[in-house]
Amino acid sequence: MDRLDNTVRPYAWGSTTAIPRLLGVEPTGEPQAEMWMGAHPGAPSRTARGTLADLVDAAPERELGAATVAKFGPRLPFLLKLLAAGAPLSLQVHPNLEQAREGYADEERRGVPLDAPHRNYKDANHKPELICALTEFDGLCGFREPAEAAALLAALGVDALKPYVDLLRARPEEAALREVLTAILGADREETARTVHEAAAACDRLGGDHAPYAAIAHHYPGDPGVLAAMLLNHVRLQPGEALFLGAGVPHAYLDGLGVEIMANSNNVLRCGLTPKHVDVPELLRVVRFEAGDPGVLRPEAAPDGEEVYETPIDEFRLSRYLLAPGAAPRDLTLGAPQILLCTAGAVEAGEHRLTPGQSVFVPAEDKAVVSGEGTVFRATVVV
Repeated sequence: MDRLDNTVRPYAWGSTTAIPRLLGVEPTGEPQAEMWMGAHPGAPSRTARGTLADLVDAAPERELGAATVAKFGPRLPFLLKLLAAGAPLSLQVHPNLEQAREGYADEERRGVPLDAPHRNYKDANHKPELICALTEFDGLCGFREPAEAAALLAALGVDALKPYVDLLRARPEEAALREVLTAILGADREETARTVHEAAAACDRLGGDHAPYAAIAHHYPGDPGVLAAMLLNHVRLQPGEALFLGAGVPHAYLDGLGVEIMANSNNVLRCGLTPKHVDVPELLRVVRFEAGDPGVLRPEAAPDGEEVYETPIDEFRLSRYLLAPGAAPRDLTLGAPQILLCTAGAVEAGEHRLTPGQSVFVPAEDKAVVSGEGTVFRATVVV
């Protein structure tokens, strides 16, 4: 197996302290938002043998296994991250596989450069993802029931929001959510900014269920995404709890440290809380206007002490091991590619000693034995 040297991305929304605290190093004062573990071309992990992307390109069956290559092609199907939010991320959705392929092909035909700021589809893949909390973790996930959203907005006492409240109460679920989100994103920006300022002041005054939206407005004053966010469920994960985000589900992470895993894609459609490109028509084509419980996941026990976060897709499988002092070594050999990430304690993975934030890549044919005292997350595929 190969020890990984991973890139930390300094996005503006990142926490300045969470990742340094986990690693046991001094903060630099700059935001440290994401640590990437994998073979994504944007920031492939480095090993003593070269970058992980180069290793996979040179010998895909050796590194990934024949079954993985046959099912997903000659690439590592997932990207693993440490994600540390100190401010809200953009309110966003991801396309399904068919939408991603269509969108990518369309932008290729139209000659939109891959690095163009207005490009929606960077690749032809979907991007389901899972976030597992390491600390208390706040996020938005999926639409509220229209009646709940109406009550939340009505309590603000803002006259300009009354048409949205009336729509949410009068129309069937899908139509209500679609019409209100469309109206919010299509309204005059100056008028919307005034409404957002008034709504934010009311949220701050009311507190309680309104408090998260006051905090969002503090980071993005006047942004229509603040109103769009009030249509979504607010979720507070406790350590060890997780959320699965499928295609078309609007979401945003607000605050906290977690382990995130996703299909190896960078396709994001944004609808607010960002200075980046917002394509309202394309976003509305992709969003699933379905209300419901966000579905907090807790790990399910599997043989040999493994705790699995079950999801409906095959590109990734995330699990963890809580290694107790004096316990026998665990054989994690799979015949599929794995990344093992330590998040607590001190763990021996083969010849490598891992402390929090450190990780290794296990090629498909390599043996993987872990021991010690601590927590190890395992990222792999379903073949």
